[in-house]
Amino acid sequence: MATQIEAPATEPLVIQGSVVASGLTRRFGDVTALEGLDLEVRPGQVLGVVGPSGCGKSTLLELAAGLQSPDAGSIEVEGDAAYMPQRDLLLPWRDALGNAALALECQGVPGKRARADAEPLFERFGLAEFKATRPAGLSGGMRQRVAFMRTLLPGRPVLLLDEPFAALDAITRAEMQQWLANALAEEARTVLLVTHDVEEALFLGDRVAVMSRRPGRIVHTIDVPFPRPRDRRAAVTDRRMAALRAEALEALA
Repeated sequence: MATQIEAPATEPLVIQGSVVASGLTRRFGDVTALEGLDLEVRPGQVLGVVGPSGCGKSTLLELAAGLQSPDAGSIEVEGDAAYMPQRDLLLPWRDALGNAALALECQGVPGKRARADAEPLFERFGLAEFKATRPAGLSGGMRQRVAFMRTLLPGRPVLLLDEPFAALDAITRAEMQQWLANALAEEARTVLLVTHDVEEALFLGDRVAVMSRRPGRIVHTIDVPFPRPRDRRAAVTDRRMAALRAEALEALA
């Protein structure tokens, strides 16, 4: 009997926010990082983007975040976007709650109120006992959870996640993938997720876009026909997921 990876049916949420790139091109001197890239992330969708090192995945996210400007083409984000870079960038002199609350403080929310607003996420995401712990006392997975909560708190409808688990060991990375899947079920957003891990993209995403070598462009797209959130153990052992993984790896090759 095939392992079931479908989630129970839930009432659909109305999510705002989308990302659309058309003919997107970005050059750095003589190097063309992206050329003619077309991409769409529909409201409420999680799109995983995979590709070889140096193909422009992080550049794509920085363009979506407005940190860079395209040389040709366009990228449009409907709704405000929150960007989570590869490194957690937690401030060592602040405790975990203060680091998460920083996103609200940067929007002008007073510190005491920002901490109060951040506190419920620590309860919900399993870090209630570590609110007063500074980054040096947190594990890698805990630090990434704090960074993700900091990204969520402003309430922006679009999340731009740049290889959020790349620095973690394999066991912690697997745990964090399941954690993120559950977190996105509770705090639904439109998500553009860049990762070097095909399995991670398939497990977390509704669709997976495969990029070419530099200059980067989308060469293949895979629909993942299973509702979210998924059980990771069931997903990685499911023959249908294995077939999708093989399809993605073939496109990468």
